[in-house]
Amino acid sequence: MATALYRRYRPESFADVIGQEHVTEPLMQALRTGRVNHAYLFSGPRGCGKTTSARILARCLNCEQGPTPVPCGVCDSCVALARGGSGSVDVIEIDAASHGGVDDARDLRERASYGPAQSRYKIYIIDEAHMVTPQGFNALLKIVEEPPEHVKFVFATTEPEKVIGTIRSRTHHYPFRLVPPAKLADYMQRLCDQEGVKVAPGVLSFVTRAGGGSVRDSLSVLDQLIAGSGDEGLTYDGAVSLLGFTDGELLDATIDALAAGDGAATFRQVDKVIESGHDPRRFVEDLLERLRDLIIVAAVNEGAGQVLRGVPEDQLERMRVQQAAFGPGALSRAADIVNAGLTEMTGANSPRLQLELICARILLPAASGEQGYAARLDRLERRLDVGGVPSAAHGSGSAPSAPPTPPAPAREAASAP
Repeated sequence: MATALYRRYRPESFADVIGQEHVTEPLMQALRTGRVNHAYLFSGPRGCGKTTSARILARCLNCEQGPTPVPCGVCDSCVALARGGSGSVDVIEIDAASHGGVDDARDLRERASYGPAQSRYKIYIIDEAHMVTPQGFNALLKIVEEPPEHVKFVFATTEPEKVIGTIRSRTHHYPFRLVPPAKLADYMQRLCDQEGVKVAPGVLSFVTRAGGGSVRDSLSVLDQLIAGSGDEGLTYDGAVSLLGFTDGELLDATIDALAAGDGAATFRQVDKVIESGHDPRRFVEDLLERLRDLIIVAAVNEGAGQVLRGVPEDQLERMRVQQAAFGPGALSRAADIVNAGLTEMTGANSPRLQLELICARILLPAASGEQGYAARLDRLERRLDVGGVPSAAHGSGSAPSAPPTPPAPAREAASAP
């Protein structure tokens, strides 16, 4: 049975941890200078390397060549704490979700008073530390404040605000962050190369979106795609189908119809969304992301490729055409409408109805307001660019609109003898 990717490629040194240089570099410097604190608090979103970094810190502290910022990897302690290692009796991982009571804290306090069995330090890694009860934290307070020389604590949590202040103030707090999509995509491309898996363009951008910046979640998604792939590797259509994202052609057709103000074509695309089994809310999320990309293209123009990394050049060129067809004012207004509609879709009984309303609001120009004026001005400018006069782009041959009715004082002045 295959081992999960996130376990096979779990970092074994701080240099292998991606996207957390603001944490790993200070820790390595502390190890170099011998200024390692007795207690640390690692906080941040799930799957970003908190527990892994705690294990690496334990490995660095108990290495026979250490304390060192780079564990040797060959001594008994390093081998025991490596990937697939047997573990060390002196590095104790505690899941606070099931061992967070006052009795568990008292038991830890008593065991911590004994020296390490084999290593230099006895290191307690307390995962999900926010689940420790206030009574449990109070029972730990004295030993965290004044631990024996051989004891180190590492608290890992996704909710640091739930760790009581008296514990937090006695630790060095390092906040972990979500990994940027570009860095995460590069990392996964290297893993795919090592695994000998071919990846179609655009697939890894879907994986990073599904993972939400979490390395572990992204690797789990990638692992799922690899497990279901054939000799052709990871295909674009396979990723779209499995992860539930909107097909690019469907999104392009919808954007083109909205930009042209073609209501019939727009609602035909809505029918396709429903008939193809797409989740309307996911489609609206993808539509909002595309509008965001178009706004970036409009703002940056030729430099858009540096901002929207991972987007193929032919797609960028298509997006330049789409943003020009929309106009900046209409783009901004459409994005606001879609964003507001996405909020309204939460818990909606009829997602299709909400999707149709969103499209209708984009197609109907606002009667007032700055965005409405900007949208109408964009349309007039585009018609002038195409036909020389506003009515030329319509091709409808309709009579020009009557001039606006002058305000009341003006009418009275005109009718005066």
